[in-house]
Amino acid sequence: MLLWLKNKKAPCLWCFLFVCLLPSQTFAQSKDELQALQEQIKRKQQQVAKQLAKAKSLQAELRQSELKIAKAATALNTTEKELKANQQEQRALKKRQGEIKQKLAQQQDILAKQIRSAFMTGNHDYAKMLLNQENPAKFERTITYYQYLNKARRELIDEFRQLGDELTQVNLTLIEKQDRLQNLLDRQQAQQATLTQEQASRKQTLSKVQSAIESDAAKIEELQANEQNLRKAIAEAERLAAQKPTSFDGLAKLKGKLLKPADGRVRKLFGTKRQGQVRWKGVIVEGNEGSNVIAIHHGKVLYANWLRGFGLVIVLDHGNGYMSLYGHNQALLHQAGDTVTAGEPIALVGQSGGQSSPNLYFEIRYKGDPVNPTQWIKH
Repeated sequence: MLLWLKNKKAPCLWCFLFVCLLPSQTFAQSKDELQALQEQIKRKQQQVAKQLAKAKSLQAELRQSELKIAKAATALNTTEKELKANQQEQRALKKRQGEIKQKLAQQQDILAKQIRSAFMTGNHDYAKMLLNQENPAKFERTITYYQYLNKARRELIDEFRQLGDELTQVNLTLIEKQDRLQNLLDRQQAQQATLTQEQASRKQTLSKVQSAIESDAAKIEELQANEQNLRKAIAEAERLAAQKPTSFDGLAKLKGKLLKPADGRVRKLFGTKRQGQVRWKGVIVEGNEGSNVIAIHHGKVLYANWLRGFGLVIVLDHGNGYMSLYGHNQALLHQAGDTVTAGEPIALVGQSGGQSSPNLYFEIRYKGDPVNPTQWIKH
């Protein structure tokens, strides 16, 4: 009986042992898998951290490169403005030169006629009139007439002489402007060469930055870090705006009427996913490198500096909590504290902040929160 019981219980015992042993083996296997997964995650985190550290180091190099480009582009922009002014001045001088020459020719003709008339009449008219006292009234009229003619002739000669002096001065100034133009053209060529060299150097640095951030996780963390930097810059700008309130009346009444900040196609990205959970807070305007970025409305410059991920950034305070932000610029044309008017150039379109093509990053914010810029710009 006992043997039967033992035999009867044997299957149950084996089942019990199987049930007890199976979870233990599965648990051990799961534990090993979990540990392997944790190690894999750790390696990934270390890899991401290493990529971000390398990228951070290279970002400092990129910043220096982009600031050098900004310096070269600003100098070139100033030279081009001087060139334009010089050419306008030369056009005005040449126009005046032509007017003077034409007037001198006319006066020369008049003087020639008067001299011929005086020669034909003779210089003895006065003597004849003095001897002829028969008609005193006629004598007085004739004297007055000759005095008038002499006075007019003297004035004409004086004007002729003044015009000749002015023409000489215009000719000298024109020569100076032409010499200055050549110097400006030489300087422009040298500055353009410097700019091209700095752009080539930046391209190499940018390639290193892009290679350093390989994984999607690293890219997302980089974008989040850049966004955090922007939030800090905006918060600082808001703090400064609160300290020194402007008299500007904001943008509330100008929805759909504001100027477009740069020429080019607007990519309506606002609110769409950028990568992971990071979303666009503004739009991209695809422009030509070196072209003007203008203020959408009058305001005060609160921030003008290089910002990681956004490059050379300028922020304008329009009053009543409204701000506009312009990033990825090649150069900034104003400093913090400057007042600008609507349509005034404030920067040059560029590729700063690690961009591979020229564009403008543009935001409008109200009390620190981004709003859709495409709803505010005049189309």
